[in-house]
Amino acid sequence: MEGTTSSLLCSCDLPSVSRRSCRPFIDLPYTSNVTRRFICSRVRSSARYAILGAGFAGLSVAWHLLQHSSKESSMSIDIYDESGLGGGASGVSGGLLHPYSPKGKLLWRGSESWKECLELLVAAERAVELSYSSWTSHDQSYSFDGPIILRRQSLGILKPATAETKVEILKANAQNCLTSCSLELLDGQAATCLVPNLSVPLDFAIYMPFAMNIHPKRYLQALFLACKIFATEVSSSPRAVTEISLLKKHVKSLRELDGEYDAVVICLGAEAGKLPELSGNLPLRNCRGIIAELELPTDVREYSNQSPSILSNAWLAFQGPRHVLMGSTWEWKSNNYSSHVTSEEAAKAIKELLPKVSVVYPAIKKWEFVGARAGLRAMPPLTPLGSLPLLGCVAEDSNCQYWLVGGLGSRGLLYHGLLGKLMAQAVVSSDEALLPFELTSWKSKPIQNQT
Repeated sequence: MEGTTSSLLCSCDLPSVSRRSCRPFIDLPYTSNVTRRFICSRVRSSARYAILGAGFAGLSVAWHLLQHSSKESSMSIDIYDESGLGGGASGVSGGLLHPYSPKGKLLWRGSESWKECLELLVAAERAVELSYSSWTSHDQSYSFDGPIILRRQSLGILKPATAETKVEILKANAQNCLTSCSLELLDGQAATCLVPNLSVPLDFAIYMPFAMNIHPKRYLQALFLACKIFATEVSSSPRAVTEISLLKKHVKSLRELDGEYDAVVICLGAEAGKLPELSGNLPLRNCRGIIAELELPTDVREYSNQSPSILSNAWLAFQGPRHVLMGSTWEWKSNNYSSHVTSEEAAKAIKELLPKVSVVYPAIKKWEFVGARAGLRAMPPLTPLGSLPLLGCVAEDSNCQYWLVGGLGSRGLLYHGLLGKLMAQAVVSSDEALLPFELTSWKSKPIQNQT
């Protein structure tokens, strides 16, 4: 890979960040990666990092940065998000977790992504267990009103085929599934045994028994708690302190952080494009999605605790026997960042989603609408490997590097573990070459109008 920097951030004049390589701000000859790696990887007695965004990507980067902390040196991490943990698109996502495309094909680095995500879930669940112990008994801010993984509410995910052209494709792709997240081929009778009242138009369905239904807000709260616990445990002396803080503050410009940190990692999703230094320089497409919340009337038989969530042209993520999330709409080119959904928007979303879900689960018509929420996704460009997120060092000055984790789109939950780990390694080493070329190649391509 050629030049590892994208632009410069000068303390006296902060220009817009270019996606193309340029000479470093520091007065050194333009060097190869090997030389720059030596220059930037000198040992630090302390490190200060800022993370913009407290969603899936931001919390994952924080957790993995902490894994590089040492009992011989200090580390400080500040997470900036005016809306708090999961206040953006991550917190309103449906929470269905699996490593496959709509055609049942294993996604890019799906095996690694699945593994890293499971490890973060384990860390989060351990933190929840500790939250009931003396570690947090004095702090009422760490309380959880339910489980992170909705195991009792939904067992796996079921996907009935609705198009004849996809049946053979699904069957072929299922042969290459992961052992840890297997795909089982079911006929209509077997599928309806899992979900009574299910409609299986083509007498064929894919079942993912190990796929999960995650509660995003609880998960993010637990992962932040895991970071706090880890930072406390690794701090061995007043001279080597590791700490992490959540700052409910809006950062309007990267200039606000000038001179404060060794590295800044931008994990703002669609809001990254609102930073003046990045505006117009990211090949991302905004897409607003609305999720409807439905409840079952008391006089109707409840949905079985042993039944899976459902994927089709729309999806149903069951939160309990009488509560389900239905999603999601796709409003391209939206600039509506609000999670609030008007009554008119909700009615339009129900009109769009209900017919899609009814094809495979007609009983959904008995459920009653009780609310809606929305999130603005940052969708990456399509590549030969699929829609891949954007990573990279987008700017630097003599004291600080600025990094981006963006374009996770609708796969933030799956990809956040792996991307956070890769980004933390690159940040600590000050070496963009540690990132997969597939995720940094966007910097060398011209921006095209996204549709």
